[in-house]
Amino acid sequence: MEAIKQILPLLLTLSLAGLVLTVGLKARVSDLLYVIRRPALLAKAVLAVMIIPPLAAAALVWLLPLEPVVKAGLMLMAISPVPPLVPGKELKIGARKEYAYGVYVAMALLTIVAVPLVFDLAARIFGHGRMLPFHLIASTVATGVLVPLALGMIVRRIAPDFAERAAPWVYRLSMLLVVLVFAPILAAIWPALRQLIGDGAMVAMAALTLITLIGGHLLGGPADYDRGTLAVASSVRHPGIAMLIANTAFDDKRVTAAVLLYLLVSMILGAFYAVWFKHRYPAARPA
Repeated sequence: MEAIKQILPLLLTLSLAGLVLTVGLKARVSDLLYVIRRPALLAKAVLAVMIIPPLAAAALVWLLPLEPVVKAGLMLMAISPVPPLVPGKELKIGARKEYAYGVYVAMALLTIVAVPLVFDLAARIFGHGRMLPFHLIASTVATGVLVPLALGMIVRRIAPDFAERAAPWVYRLSMLLVVLVFAPILAAIWPALRQLIGDGAMVAMAALTLITLIGGHLLGGPADYDRGTLAVASSVRHPGIAMLIANTAFDDKRVTAAVLLYLLVSMILGAFYAVWFKHRYPAARPA
């Protein structure tokens, strides 16, 4: 049973690779490099996705009387950016394809360096004795992002018509696989998750989600559709990376429950934001 608990987060990360494959099937090279080639957009994305979330989480952890496992869950999600479902969410609210894909690729590449560095810094500040091996995140990003992205791009290059037709089906099947992998994780951790509800845990998680949504929305301008794109990119965190770190660096398995509780809270608030955004900016989708 313990072995299954250890391998499920890895399976979740690998199942998300199918969503990245979809990006590769649909995106041009210019789309993937769109943000990297524009320093101003890159700087705002880094601030919204990589800097504001961990700083806000650290402030909440410092100020609020939360359980240690809740504090750990907040910090782990704050330092784990952009899961592969982000571009799909962004496109649904009217994002430009090149901006959505460009932000995702830029942040995914920065994750290799940023996550271990920020984790080690937070560990020193809050007195956590374990460090995070660099290769753990590098291998996760390689298997979960770089390989499927490259594979999708190769298929698009060789057979563009096939790639265009296959992309929607790959996306649907990948989402189904994510749900199938995620369901037993949630079921196994549900008793521990219920124990964390209360004592300010959900308030802190909601506060962090709102801060990231607002930060991304404000930094995503001046175009309205870019505000929604960066708000989603900054608020939706990567549960696969967070749970992988939780199983590696923490003995208390309730940390994983805190990660999943944060995921549920952020999904609910994110859905409300998407509804509000489409109502507030009905003409946000670019022509």
